[in-house]
Amino acid sequence: MKAETIMPLYSARAIRKRVAELGLTITENYRETQQLTVLCVLKGAFIFTADLVRNIKVPCTIEFLRASSYGNMTSSSGEVFIQHDLDISNKDVLVIEDIVDSGLTLQRIIGELDSLGPSSLKVCALLDKPAARRYPVTIHYRGFSIQNVFVVGYGLDAGGKYRELPFIGMLEQITCSS
Repeated sequence: MKAETIMPLYSARAIRKRVAELGLTITENYRETQQLTVLCVLKGAFIFTADLVRNIKVPCTIEFLRASSYGNMTSSSGEVFIQHDLDISNKDVLVIEDIVDSGLTLQRIIGELDSLGPSSLKVCALLDKPAARRYPVTIHYRGFSIQNVFVVGYGLDAGGKYRELPFIGMLEQITCSS
């Protein structure tokens, strides 16, 4: 029988501190922008986006895009599904991702969005897994770099579970003898 355990990696306090720092940096970089379009990649980035926009001190509109390459698995299926109804032509766009690992999903998102003609297009990721990268992508703002481990909490899930956790932890499966 297998059981799951979660080893904390980043506390709620550490996340709040880093999100505030990212907000300050983004504010400084977009100081001259009339309106920043923040694009939350659902579902995993919703908590991060909500906290981040409260720390960005320039006018923002918030849009949503749904993209997935996981389904109910813990590794990418290799297919990316993107759903959106966006008008970002001539707008400054900041894509908010929960985690970037292989880079496949983000590469497809950037390709799709770039074809819509934004004035600028940048990426902010809460978590970056550079050791897992198989597709070249640029992350302009990064919360934390992590090893190639499966993490949950603060919006990230495993089969729909653990999104509500206030911290980020590594999900481990342990074998229990019965």
